[in-house]
Parts: sequence; C-alpha cells; structure tokens
Amino acid sequence: MELYEGGCDLKLLETLEGHGDRVWSLAWNPATGASGTPLVFASCSGDKTVRIWEHTPSPSATWTCKAILEDTHTRTVRSCAWSPSGKLLATASFDATTAIWENVGGDYECVSTLEGHENEVKSVSWNSSGTLLATCGRDKSVWIWEMQPGNEFECVSVLQGHTQDVKMVQWHPTTDVLFSCSYDNTIKVWADDDDDWQCVQTLGEPNNGHSSTVWALSFNASGDKMVTCSDDLTLKIWETDNVQMHSGDGYAPWRHICTLTGYHDRTIFSVHWSSEGIIASGAADDAIRFFVGNKDGLVDGPTYKLLLKKEKAHDMDINSVQWSPGEKRLLASASDDGVIKIWELVSSSTGNGY
Repeated sequence: MELYEGGCDLKLLETLEGHGDRVWSLAWNPATGASGTPLVFASCSGDKTVRIWEHTPSPSATWTCKAILEDTHTRTVRSCAWSPSGKLLATASFDATTAIWENVGGDYECVSTLEGHENEVKSVSWNSSGTLLATCGRDKSVWIWEMQPGNEFECVSVLQGHTQDVKMVQWHPTTDVLFSCSYDNTIKVWADDDDDWQCVQTLGEPNNGHSSTVWALSFNASGDKMVTCSDDLTLKIWETDNVQMHSGDGYAPWRHICTLTGYHDRTIFSVHWSSEGIIASGAADDAIRFFVGNKDGLVDGPTYKLLLKKEKAHDMDINSVQWSPGEKRLLASASDDGVIKIWELVSSSTGNGY
C-alpha cells in the first residue's frame, strides 16, 4: 500500500469514560457511519452494563453515551455483537445468559434471553445474514441459535469438541462457517452438513498453530485470509481457497501461511483486520500495533510488517481493538483501565486522514 510510504501516526480523538470497571469488548454498529448516519458502537464491561455511544457530527464532533443497558445481566458482560441490520444487539455475560436487545426508537429493550450454557458466556457472533447466532463459554461448548419470528431463538446445535474454555466465536463473513478459538490452544472450524453441525477442521500446534491460548480471530475483507492472536505472543495468518469455498464443492481447508513473532512481549488479547487490509492488535503490554502486508516478499509467500506501534495506548491491558465502518480510519480500543479511546490512523506527512 503506497499510502504508508510517508509513515503514519495514531491520533487520539477522544477518551470515553463512564464504565465503572474494566471494558471487555466493543462492537461498531455495521449499519452506521455511511450516508449521513452517525457512527454508533456498543461497549460492555465488568460493571454489568452495556453502553451505546453515538458520534455527534461536527462542529463539536464528540461522542456521547446515548443509552446504558443495565438491570438485565447480573455479572460481567464479556462480549457484544450487532446483527448485520444493526437493529439487534446481542450481549454475552458471565451470568450464563445471552441477552438480545432491540432498538425501538432510541430505547433499547431486552426482547429475548438465551439460556443454556452452564456458566460464563464468553463471546457472541451473528452470521452474515443475521439468521444464526453463535455463543461459546467456559463450559467448553459452542451453541448455535436460529432466529425465529418474533425475536425468538431456537438452539439448533450444541458443539462439543474443545477441551477447555472457548474464548471467541466468529462467523465467516460470507459463508455460514463458524470459527471458535480456545484455551485449549486450537481454532476449530464448524460447518453444517444437512442440518448436522460438525467440526470440519482443527487448527492446532501440529499444523503450525498456536502453542498457547488463542484469544481472538478476524477475517480480511474478502474472507480468504484469517488472523489469529494468542498467549504465545504471536499473530498467525491463515488462508483458504475462496473459489472452492463458494463453489459448494466440499469444504475448503485453511492453511497456515505465516507467523508474526517478535513484535509482542505480552499476551495478545484482540486482533482486527480492517476492510483495507490493516491488522490492529491490542495486548497486555498496553500497546496497540498495526501490521500490513509486505509486497516485497512474494517469493516465499506473503509476509507482514509492523506499520506502527503505539506505546502506552492505555494504562492497563487492552482487551479489544475494533476498526469502525465508514470512510475514516477510526479505531476504538477498550481496556482494563475502564476507558474507551477513539483513534484515527493518519498520514504523518499531512497529519490528516488519507
């Protein structure tokens, strides 16, 4: 990407306070940020609440907390995810439930509560069409829920396969294939064969996988590459055959293409791949790093280089980094320090967004 020839800087736009405990996770509403719709994101915390934040367009260009979703979860809210339409928000909690919230004219109502996990629910994810929801938890299971009329959800499968706490679930961006990563050091890939969900691939240490807990994963825009982050202090890049994946011609397996090692010295908790190919990572060393594909090294396959490292981005562990939808290169980060920060990645030659 020629954009980075002049180097770039990470500009802090705003620091958002309000949560009374660590902030675990962030989710941008995918239906915002375009055609005049102000950007909106949700944050969730150890304070048992979810906050909805909205960008007020210029001149003030500030962020305001539009709603606090409380009195529903009785313990930490660990994860939140918007449906593709942006109308529903799912929140996963240590109280063993997942709540579904609907935005009714600016008021958020809890319209459904999903129960079934034995204990802490760690992550929640919607598929690309908004018809399926996945949850995972400390009970080592992954649940798939199907959305029914009237905001009802029916559990269609309970997937047992991980041997430890499941940290994250994430649907593939274009196909109904589900990915989960775990304290058992593996990533599992789940697919539906005639309404029978099963594990079709396990990415573990024997096939160049991670050697410690896998905390998170993210896909590139076209869905043919995936990045994973781990307690083993590495990021790993995986790829699949996009043509085979969409041809219906059997399962297209994923393979490891490279490992980014030597950049992090503490656990990497979060990774997110932007729509234009910039990987952001958030870690226990309180820093945010950015990586981009290196066009020079195509002889030995793709390589990635460090674009920028922002030291002391927060005062404590960074739990979540998420790129915004919309035109600008905005990134939100959430931390154990209880605050959320909104950043913009700008060209250092101009000081502006590109």
